[in-house]
Amino acid sequence: KKISDVLQKSAPKPGVPADLQNLLTQHFGENRSVIEIEEIQLSDSCFLPVNDLTHSFSSYLKEICPKWAKLRRNHKEKKSVVMLVLCSSALRSLELIKSMTAFKGDCRVLKLFAKHIKIKEQVNMLEKGVFHIGVGTPGRVKALVEQDALCLNSTKYVILDWNWKDQKLRRMMDIPEV
Repeated sequence: KKISDVLQKSAPKPGVPADLQNLLTQHFGENRSVIEIEEIQLSDSCFLPVNDLTHSFSSYLKEICPKWAKLRRNHKEKKSVVMLVLCSSALRSLELIKSMTAFKGDCRVLKLFAKHIKIKEQVNMLEKGVFHIGVGTPGRVKALVEQDALCLNSTKYVILDWNWKDQKLRRMMDIPEV
């Protein structure tokens, strides 16, 4: 049996906060002290309800962020977003952007991935305009944050596209580079 055959037959189960906690502990556990590990532990109150796989992306966003219109109107800061959605690939990012049309209304969405978009272009867009939602890959978001082009102080929601699997049936957190 191939691993892909086994994964295809297994029913997808929604991610839970413990999945992220375990991943952080595995990643940082070897080279951090006990006190440092305690500092990166997130309480369950930091997490929103997970998508139980019965919602579309737009309906899930409406459920977890019922006051989106007010948040969107009050956001005036450049170089920042209110909602940051992290996906495993640029193609998945585009798919999610298209699927959130019912939720986003008239807000501005910024594509934060490397496919055909130079980092300088994204830096310029962040400096010149106000964006409400950023959808992209962890690598590009990290690069923008490290260059101080993207400020996360006004970010209220970070959504991980945890359950989606690519062609190789890997989730975002199964990719070693992430």
